[in-house]
Amino acid sequence: MNSIALKTFVGLRQTSPEAPHFAAQPRLLTPHRKFRVVAGKFSPKLQGRNLRVAVVGGGPAGGSAAETLAQGGVETFLIERKLDNCKPCGGAIPLCMVGEFDLPLDIIDRRVTKMKMISPSNVAVDIGKTLKPHEYIGMVRREVLDAYLRERAKENGATIINGLFLKMDIPKDNNTPYVLHYSSYDSKSGAAGEKRTLEVDAVIGADGANSRVAKSIDAGEYEYAIAFQERVKIPDDKMVYYENLAEMYVGDDVSPDFYGWVFPKCDHVAVGTGTVTHKGDIKKFQQATRKRAEDKILGGKIIRVEAHPIPEHPRPRRLLGRVALVGDAAGYVTKCSGEGIYFAAKSGRMCAEAIVEGSENGKRMVEEGDLRKYLEKWDKAYWPTYKVLDVLQKVFYRSNPAREAFVEMCADEYVQKMTFDSYLYKTVVPGNPLEDLKLAINTIGSLVRANAIRKEMKKLNV
Repeated sequence: MNSIALKTFVGLRQTSPEAPHFAAQPRLLTPHRKFRVVAGKFSPKLQGRNLRVAVVGGGPAGGSAAETLAQGGVETFLIERKLDNCKPCGGAIPLCMVGEFDLPLDIIDRRVTKMKMISPSNVAVDIGKTLKPHEYIGMVRREVLDAYLRERAKENGATIINGLFLKMDIPKDNNTPYVLHYSSYDSKSGAAGEKRTLEVDAVIGADGANSRVAKSIDAGEYEYAIAFQERVKIPDDKMVYYENLAEMYVGDDVSPDFYGWVFPKCDHVAVGTGTVTHKGDIKKFQQATRKRAEDKILGGKIIRVEAHPIPEHPRPRRLLGRVALVGDAAGYVTKCSGEGIYFAAKSGRMCAEAIVEGSENGKRMVEEGDLRKYLEKWDKAYWPTYKVLDVLQKVFYRSNPAREAFVEMCADEYVQKMTFDSYLYKTVVPGNPLEDLKLAINTIGSLVRANAIRKEMKKLNV
């Protein structure tokens, strides 16, 4: 792999004393992840070849899936149209992802240890007081993270295809291959690409919110948000303010159902917002976000503008036959926080592990039941998280007074500790009963005050 040069920034440790770069290395299976043989009793053994799986999409979900499959003895093909894609994404990753996915610190632009939650009336609450010295939220650029994960999959044996997936022919029995049709851009074939086909035994759809794989299995529609982001190069003296700090703005002006953000990157900041209910007004919300942060990004120059759909809930169908959906294609983005990178990578890995286990390391054909084990494990582990965040969004994002109450609640150190512990390590943290009771009372009090404020505001508008 050609090394990708990255600039060194204050607070980041290089992986070596040499010039900062990364090169994907084969990742050995960690001892705690042991594959069990769970292939069906009647699953036929493959003759003269290994199981073939196509992963469509080269983001965190696709890269992680392809790496795990290739390590597990499966003949793996990863199809991605834009190998230099820069998805509009806040780029925040939890601390546990760095270790769990063996990410080198070179690809992490910033380690955020401070956050400001800013209310509709511009009351700012500092968040991060409960973080331990080694704890942080990683900020990455998607073009860097995605390329690294794809290259690591390649180093482990996956074939990377620069191509656009078009459609696939669905087999009529359990042993006939899927035929994928795609346009290849691996050779100089012009802008239209070269039409090719690929036969595989199973397919993982990791091709985002507008997934063509999902359409191929009639996975159903879902509600989605539009995320709009501008990368802004600001003066060095202003960049110092964002060295290890991120900002989140709430209010009807920046989004009626989400939040605006200013997240630090390597040498610039990402300024963005999103909405489900008022997609046509997204540029107006973006202007408002820039206005709220105006004094801190004054003199900045927009160097990139990005927009992309973000799913709001899992699709009605995530699996059919030997085809499974992961990441945004499956709808794995949390409400309230909008987090998706970790869940994309995790779902890709879990799906691939189910295929490796079910196929006895690529030696047997897999069935729908093998892939369904991935969904069972996923839903058991993460469904409660999605439901809780859905409730929080409905309660606190419904009006400006409710958002004021939300920001007020975020000032509580107990709330911060519980929130960060759950986010950084993706585990449900047991609470203190007495503190939980205090929190419930304070939350009710905040909401009562918010409701009173809303009534007074209505009187003023009459």
